Amino acid sequence: MQPFTKKAIEVMKQIPEGKVMSYGQVARSVGSPRAARQVARILHSMSRTYSIPWHRIVNAKGEIVIKDGEGNYTQKLLLEEEGICFEEDGTVSLSRYQYFPDL
Repeated sequence: MQPFTKKAIEVMKQIPEGKVMSYGQVARSVGSPRAARQVARILHSMSRTYSIPWHRIVNAKGEIVIKDGEGNYTQKLLLEEEGICFEEDGTVSLSRYQYFPDL
C-alpha cells in the first residue's frame, strides 16, 4: 500500500460521527493537496475492506457527490442518522459540521 493511501485511510477513519471532511481536505491533511481524486478512488475501492466511513466525505461545497439516486439517498440518510442537518439547497454546512483532524 502506498504511503498516501495508508495516511488517507487513517485520516478518514478518524472522522467522528456527525462530522464530515471534503475530498480535498483529506488530501491536504496527508500532504498532497491536489490529490482529491485519489481520495475518491480510495473510497470507491477500499471503503469496505478498511471500514472507512465513506458517507462522511463530501465535496468542497458540502455536496454529496454520488449522483445515482440510491447511493445519494443512502449517504444522506447515514449523515442524518448521525445528526447532520442539510441546508435547503441539499448541502452540508461545512462551517458547522466540518472536522479538522489533529495531525
